[in-house]
Amino acid sequence: MTLTLTIDLPPELERALQATAGDTNRTAREALAVSLFREGRLSHADLGRALGLDRFETDALLKHHEVTTGGLTRADLEADRVTLDKVLGPARR
Repeated sequence: MTLTLTIDLPPELERALQATAGDTNRTAREALAVSLFREGRLSHADLGRALGLDRFETDALLKHHEVTTGGLTRADLEADRVTLDKVLGPARR
Protein backbone atom coordinates (compact mmCIF):
# COMPACT_ATOMS: atom_id res chain seq x y z
CA MET A 1 0.00 0.00 0.00
CA THR A 2 1.24 3.48 -0.76
CA LEU A 3 0.00 6.81 0.48
CA THR A 4 0.06 9.86 -1.74
CA LEU A 5 0.34 13.20 0.04
CA THR A 6 -0.17 16.66 -1.30
CA ILE A 7 1.64 19.36 0.62
CA ASP A 8 0.87 23.03 0.22
CA LEU A 9 4.13 24.91 0.63
CA PRO A 10 4.60 28.64 0.85
CA PRO A 11 6.53 30.00 -2.14
CA GLU A 12 9.72 30.45 -0.07
CA LEU A 13 9.82 26.79 0.92
CA GLU A 14 8.96 25.68 -2.57
CA ARG A 15 11.83 27.71 -4.05
CA ALA A 16 14.27 26.43 -1.40
CA LEU A 17 13.23 22.83 -2.00
CA GLN A 18 13.49 23.11 -5.76
CA ALA A 19 16.85 24.88 -5.55
CA THR A 20 18.44 22.14 -3.45
CA ALA A 21 16.63 19.04 -4.63
CA GLY A 22 16.63 17.45 -8.03
CA ASP A 23 13.78 15.06 -7.18
CA THR A 24 11.48 16.87 -4.78
CA ASN A 25 9.36 13.76 -4.15
CA ARG A 26 12.45 11.77 -3.17
CA THR A 27 13.74 14.60 -0.99
CA ALA A 28 10.41 14.93 0.86
CA ARG A 29 10.10 11.14 1.30
CA GLU A 30 13.67 10.95 2.61
CA ALA A 31 13.13 13.85 5.06
CA LEU A 32 9.96 12.27 6.41
CA ALA A 33 11.56 8.83 6.76
CA VAL A 34 14.65 10.21 8.54
CA SER A 35 12.42 12.21 10.88
CA LEU A 36 10.42 9.07 11.75
CA PHE A 37 13.69 7.20 12.34
CA ARG A 38 14.93 9.94 14.68
CA GLU A 39 11.67 9.67 16.64
CA GLY A 40 12.14 5.91 16.98
CA ARG A 41 9.09 5.15 14.86
CA LEU A 42 11.10 3.44 12.10
CA SER A 43 13.87 0.91 12.58
CA HIS A 44 17.09 1.03 10.57
CA ALA A 45 15.78 -1.81 8.40
CA ASP A 46 12.39 -0.10 7.93
CA LEU A 47 14.12 3.13 6.91
CA GLY A 48 16.21 1.30 4.32
CA ARG A 49 13.21 -0.58 2.92
CA ALA A 50 11.11 2.59 2.74
CA LEU A 51 13.77 4.31 0.66
CA GLY A 52 14.98 1.29 -1.33
CA LEU A 53 18.44 1.34 0.27
CA ASP A 54 20.74 -1.44 1.46
CA ARG A 55 22.27 -1.36 4.95
CA PHE A 56 25.37 0.57 3.88
CA GLU A 57 23.42 3.12 1.85
CA THR A 58 21.11 3.62 4.84
CA ASP A 59 24.12 4.21 7.09
CA ALA A 60 25.46 6.75 4.58
CA LEU A 61 22.08 8.50 4.45
CA LEU A 62 21.97 8.76 8.25
CA LYS A 63 25.51 10.12 8.28
CA HIS A 64 24.56 12.67 5.61
CA HIS A 65 21.66 13.80 7.82
CA GLU A 66 23.96 13.82 10.88
CA VAL A 67 21.95 11.14 12.66
CA THR A 68 24.07 9.12 15.05
CA THR A 69 22.99 5.77 16.40
CA GLY A 70 24.36 3.41 18.95
CA GLY A 71 26.75 5.86 20.55
CA LEU A 72 27.78 5.52 24.16
CA THR A 73 26.23 7.92 26.63
CA ARG A 74 27.75 9.17 29.87
CA ALA A 75 25.42 6.78 31.71
CA ASP A 76 26.76 3.87 29.62
CA LEU A 77 30.35 4.82 30.43
CA GLU A 78 29.60 5.23 34.14
CA ALA A 79 27.92 1.81 34.24
CA ASP A 80 31.00 0.31 32.56
CA ARG A 81 33.28 2.03 35.11
CA VAL A 82 31.23 0.65 38.02
CA THR A 83 31.38 -2.85 36.53
CA LEU A 84 35.14 -2.62 36.03
CA ASP A 85 35.58 -1.38 39.61
CA LYS A 86 33.65 -4.42 40.83
CA VAL A 87 35.72 -6.82 38.75
CA LEU A 88 39.16 -5.23 38.97
CA GLY A 89 38.87 -3.10 42.07
CA PRO A 90 38.73 0.69 42.17
CA ALA A 91 41.04 2.49 39.80
CA ARG A 92 43.96 4.37 41.27
CA ARG A 93 43.79 8.04 40.44
